[in-house]
Parts: sequence; C-alpha cells; structure tokens
Amino acid sequence: MRVLFDQGTPAPLRAHLADHSISTAFECGWSELTNGELLDAAEREGFEVLVTMDSNLKHQQDLGIRSLAIIVLLSTSWPRIQKAVPSVVEAIRSSAPGRCTEVSIP
Repeated sequence: MRVLFDQGTPAPLRAHLADHSISTAFECGWSELTNGELLDAAEREGFEVLVTMDSNLKHQQDLGIRSLAIIVLLSTSWPRIQKAVPSVVEAIRSSAPGRCTEVSIP
C-alpha cells in the first residue's frame, strides 16, 4: 500500500512498515497544506492510507467521501507508539477507503 505520514507521525515507524511504500508530507513538499488540501493531494497522488496524529481530522473533514483510509495514532510519544506497532500495522492492513481508524496507544 502507498502510505503517507502526516506531520508529526514518527519517522521511525517507517521501518516497521517494510511491506508498504511510505512517504511523508514533508518529503512530498506538503508541509504547509491544510488538512483538506493534504487529503486532496494524497488522493491525487494515489496514496491509500494517511497516518496522522490529528484526532480532530474526523471532525473537520467528511472522510466518508475519501478514497483513502485514515489511521489516527492517539499519542505523540514514539516510545509509546513503538510498543503498539503491531496495532498500527494491523490498522493499516485492515484499512478501507473513507474509514477512519483510531489506534489506542497505551
């Protein structure tokens, strides 16, 4: 799958998703885009999943009309996220277009 990491998504997570093609918003030159613009750009470029830390995204955007899945990590702490990598991997694996999945991070 083509996966896009939003600003703030820990880059080390990339190493745990070797089966996927990972890019970051920064690498794509999209650091300054608003959420709607980022979703539009990601869809245009064929990304299938957006991984973000922005839990408000689902309230700001109509995700049901989107052609990509949204995975929200409910922590900004890489050490905590690292312990939950299997849950993140499963969320990406089972993602579906237009669906927002929140991954609890203990």
